[in-house]
Amino acid sequence: MIKSDSRPLYLQVIDKIKEDIEKGRYKAGERLPSEFELSRQLGVSRATLREALRMLEDESVVVRRHGVGTFIHTKPLFSSGIEELFSVTDMIRRGGREPGTNFLSSGFVEATPEDKERFHEEDLQQVMKIERLRTADGDPVVYCLDKLPENLLPDPVSRGDESIFNQLEQNGITIAYAMTDLEPLGYHEHVSELLQCDPETALLVLKQMHYDDQERAVLYSVNYFRADKFKFHVLRKRVF
Repeated sequence: MIKSDSRPLYLQVIDKIKEDIEKGRYKAGERLPSEFELSRQLGVSRATLREALRMLEDESVVVRRHGVGTFIHTKPLFSSGIEELFSVTDMIRRGGREPGTNFLSSGFVEATPEDKERFHEEDLQQVMKIERLRTADGDPVVYCLDKLPENLLPDPVSRGDESIFNQLEQNGITIAYAMTDLEPLGYHEHVSELLQCDPETALLVLKQMHYDDQERAVLYSVNYFRADKFKFHVLRKRVF
C-alpha cells in the first residue's frame, strides 16, 4: 500500500510501481496483478489506478494488451541511431551479445523488374538472394532478406557469420551510405514464427538500398527486427 503524501494519488501510484520494478518485484515481460487486485494492494480506487497505468504506458514503462492484461515493458537489448549505418552483426556486438547466423536459403534467382529498377541495371539477369536468421547469444532477433547483383558476392554461405558488409569490402566494394525506410509491423505469419515472437510482439522493418563510394546501388536489404529487442532513434536538428 502506498504512503499518502500531498501529491495526487495517481502520481504516488506511478512512483510505487516504478519502485517495485527497480527492486525486482516485477520483472520485464511479467504481467501485473488484475486491476481489482492491484488497486486493493495499493489502497486506491480503480479509476486512480487506471490513470496511473495510462501514464505509465505513455512512458513505455508498461504495455496494456486488450483482454489479456498489463505487462512490464521489456527494455530493448540493442539501441542504435537510425542515422548511423551499422551491419546487424556490428549492432549485436555493440549490444554485448555474440552474433550468429542461420542460413535459410541462398542462391541466384531471376532478376525482377523491381530489381532492375533498384540496381539501375536494365540488363541485369540474376541476383543473389539470401535469407538469414540473425541471432544474439543463440536467440533469433532479426530476419534478413538481402539481394545483390550477380557476381558481387559469389558464395556468402561458406563465410559463416561474417557480415555482408565485410564480405563486400573484401571484394573491393565499400558501403558508403543507405537510403532507408522504417516501417512498424504487427504479427507476420512467417517472420514472427521464425523469430519466436508472441502474437503481441511487433516488428520494425528496415528497407534499405545500400550504395558504395562510387554511388552504385550494390545491396538491397529488408530486415525485420523484434521491436522488444531493438530500439532505433534519430537526432533531429532544427532548421532556421
